[in-house]
Amino acid sequence: MLSLSKAVGGYFELELPRGYGIYHTGALKYQSARSAFLALLQHRKPKRVWMPYFICDTMLAPVEMMGADVIFYSINSNFTIASDIRLNKDDLLLYVNYFGLCSEYQDELLSKFNPEQVVFDHSQAFFCRPKNCLATIYSPRKFFGIPDGGLLITGLAMNEPEDIDEGSIDRCLHLLKRLGGEPEDGYASYQKAEESLKKIKPKKMSFLTERLLNSINFESIKSKREENFAELHCKLSMFNRINSPLTNIQGPMVYPFVPTLSGKEIKSNLIKQRCFVSTYWPECKTRLSSYDVEKNLVDNLIPLPCDQRVLNTDFLSLIINE
Repeated sequence: MLSLSKAVGGYFELELPRGYGIYHTGALKYQSARSAFLALLQHRKPKRVWMPYFICDTMLAPVEMMGADVIFYSINSNFTIASDIRLNKDDLLLYVNYFGLCSEYQDELLSKFNPEQVVFDHSQAFFCRPKNCLATIYSPRKFFGIPDGGLLITGLAMNEPEDIDEGSIDRCLHLLKRLGGEPEDGYASYQKAEESLKKIKPKKMSFLTERLLNSINFESIKSKREENFAELHCKLSMFNRINSPLTNIQGPMVYPFVPTLSGKEIKSNLIKQRCFVSTYWPECKTRLSSYDVEKNLVDNLIPLPCDQRVLNTDFLSLIINE
């Protein structure tokens, strides 16, 4: 009896456009950036990994799971490395392209260190192309309305996991609630979805997430983010104490803003007025002793939204009038 490999008829699936691809050609597709990092570590097996103090705890978990040592380094106010780093042959260096501001400095690092020992974290720099290094890691859900997913670009002879992530559907509720309601409606679901991604055993990106990524018009989004970023920079540059050039940014995740005075009160007022801004990364204070740069970023950095949605600049009065 004939059995069709592809079902015909029945109820309809969610309507999505086709044909854009996933932007980074040749990337290995995982369920999250941290699982992609773990897969890289499992393949490379370093003894030590140099990592910045100013980073999310979730990126430390893969190193700890592998039993490698973490050696922390500090950064300067312009996001360059402040510590004296000397890589042994079994070491790796992980450097974050903070807010997509650090592409030129990444070239400096590749001239200073063996590129085969350098890993770039582009979780905040999706539209920055990979460098000629050991590996580059991306976290597309920080830029687009998708439930999960991570990309790894490397010259190593690695394959995607055979096991496919089947949890994406359960991580979509907050996306649907935000689409059909208000952001507060889906926040608990968002937290639950994020918590589920702490299980970092490497799995292949789900069919759903890959299909969603393939439907995104990346160039349109990149252009809109750059336009929104430029508008914010035009109005806020004279008030911004970020010690790094904020020009020629490619499809930025946020507009990084450090006010002249304390950012805590401004951030609190923004959230009260429903301008939702994050704090990066409060957990790093537990591993700091006297590094003022990182503490200042945790306390005072305000990552202002500049994404592909319509930019409502009403919130600027809460900043400029402070």
